[in-house]
Amino acid sequence: MSISAADVMKLRKATGAGMMDCKQALADTNGDFDAAVQIIREKGKAIANKRADREASEGVVLGKVAGKKAGIIVLKCETDFVAKNEGFIKLADQMLDVALASDAKDLDGAKQLVMDGRTLEEHVIEQTGIIGEKLELGYYSTIEAESVVAYIHPGNKLSTIVGFNKADVDVQVGKDVAMQAAAMNPVAVDKNDVPADVVAKELEIAKEKYRQEGKPEDMLDKIAQGALNKFYKDSTLLNQDFVKDNKQTIRQYLQSVAKDLTVTGFDRYSLSE
Repeated sequence: MSISAADVMKLRKATGAGMMDCKQALADTNGDFDAAVQIIREKGKAIANKRADREASEGVVLGKVAGKKAGIIVLKCETDFVAKNEGFIKLADQMLDVALASDAKDLDGAKQLVMDGRTLEEHVIEQTGIIGEKLELGYYSTIEAESVVAYIHPGNKLSTIVGFNKADVDVQVGKDVAMQAAAMNPVAVDKNDVPADVVAKELEIAKEKYRQEGKPEDMLDKIAQGALNKFYKDSTLLNQDFVKDNKQTIRQYLQSVAKDLTVTGFDRYSLSE
């Protein structure tokens, strides 16, 4: 039967598949639109299965704010060529919008969200067939606070989100702190937020280092505590030196803006680390 250009364009718009793939799917189903859509989706599943053992190490990392919520989403692919494609970036951005409008708190919850009649996970599989390389929804997280800010580092490979305890935090202040988290990769907001296993590991590393240097065994705990304090200063957001003015910490910078202004939480994701 004759397949019209309008039918091909309708299928292309519905699936995002290439013109020739759409035309062939319609030809194979005698113009049955729903059956043609299913063929394209099944093709995506087949390609996804074939490429399951491939490594999706490229992609985009996007952060965005929606009201008092901010989120990070990571859509992975195999090549930087695909990662830079406008359609690929747009898909990740649309998925982030859907996730932020939902109650999803983590990746598993985000994968099951519905967009245009299909789950986000199904969209990823479908696009795998269209693009021809492994795609993977690799990460999603969210924070909520009185003020939130998101920062995407140029290139879409790194993003941070930060929450503050006060409403209407100045845009530049929020950006400064989000960029600090991006540049300095803190492990926690403050000393008390560092996981106990991380503290124990840092203490053991310090004790072993000074033991090898011949320090007395009965002095190791005290010396290691000093090393731990340096770790806190280097690795917790509020105690780090402000990269734009190393004469003050991030805590001091925030207090110079408002006396009790502080960070309530943050997240950071980088594809290159």
